[in-house]
Amino acid sequence: MLIEGVFAAVTTPFYSDERIYFRKLEANMARYSRSLLAGMVVLGSTGEAVMLDDAESREVLRVAAEATAPEKVLIAGVGRESVGATFVLAEAAAEFHYDAILVRPPSYYAGQLSSPAVLNYFRSVADHSPLPVLLYNIPKCVPYQIPIELIAELANHPNIIGIKDSSGSVDRIRASVAATGTALRRTVTVTPIFEAVTARMLSPAAESAGTFVSASGLASGIALATAPPAAPLKTRSREVGFQVLCGSGSSVFESLQAGASGAILAFAACAPQACQEIYLAWKDHDLELAGEKQQRIAEANQRIVGVLGIAGVKYACDFNGYYGGRVRSPLLALTAEEKAGIETLLSQTRN
Repeated sequence: MLIEGVFAAVTTPFYSDERIYFRKLEANMARYSRSLLAGMVVLGSTGEAVMLDDAESREVLRVAAEATAPEKVLIAGVGRESVGATFVLAEAAAEFHYDAILVRPPSYYAGQLSSPAVLNYFRSVADHSPLPVLLYNIPKCVPYQIPIELIAELANHPNIIGIKDSSGSVDRIRASVAATGTALRRTVTVTPIFEAVTARMLSPAAESAGTFVSASGLASGIALATAPPAAPLKTRSREVGFQVLCGSGSSVFESLQAGASGAILAFAACAPQACQEIYLAWKDHDLELAGEKQQRIAEANQRIVGVLGIAGVKYACDFNGYYGGRVRSPLLALTAEEKAGIETLLSQTRN
């Protein structure tokens, strides 16, 4: 699976009584689908995944997938404390036609997470997962940083295709790229312009979108307006190696320069265009412009994502026309002063 470009780590909306607000999730996913983002990550850290039970997680994955345009790559956060529980949610993601899963290390028994234990966890998940696996390094939430040598070893597993590194360290990005440079290469299916072909593009629902009227329907005398059959999807092949993605909005440009294939960003949930512009300028080899675009979001990202966290991202979504809403307890809402600060920071930020 090609994982390239900028991805929004989307939020999970809640009603005031903390029930999931599925209609707002649908609206957000539909709007992200109209952006230039490569795709979205559902139930990552920004999606408050650890606050949801398994039934809620499954329903969020279903609703989000149904509301997303077929051409957007969808990644499901499925990390759980056990291999079995992670596998069950991975199966649900596959059922809903996600393209890959994002898997963090377990965290509760962090003191017993030796390298062999973590290696066994990720290998076991990858061995049984119906979808390709992205490793997730997020040391600020999980008290374990995946060692570079462990990443290099896991990169040779046929079902582990990359890593999201949210350490904020460009040096780690560079080291991960270097350590996995000789890892297993894969032939992936892409569009004629070398963009990802997603599972939903190939799903039966997509293939039957332009079904003809049946003979019995014609015989009934009822006139039905139907779309013409969809043209067959044209594809080609592309070879990719282990894909390293930046998880920090403060270092997108530097990470791309260090060899990252893209970025999965909480800040892209509230300002997808501003984040995407960094990637597009870099892709066009306009490094000066890419650096300028990076600087434009630096302060806002550091304050909203780095300091205020989920509540900050959700209010920023509200301010920019997405639905953020409240956070789920025990996380706390922002003060009026914090909200005003976000509004000031985002006043000149494209969303």
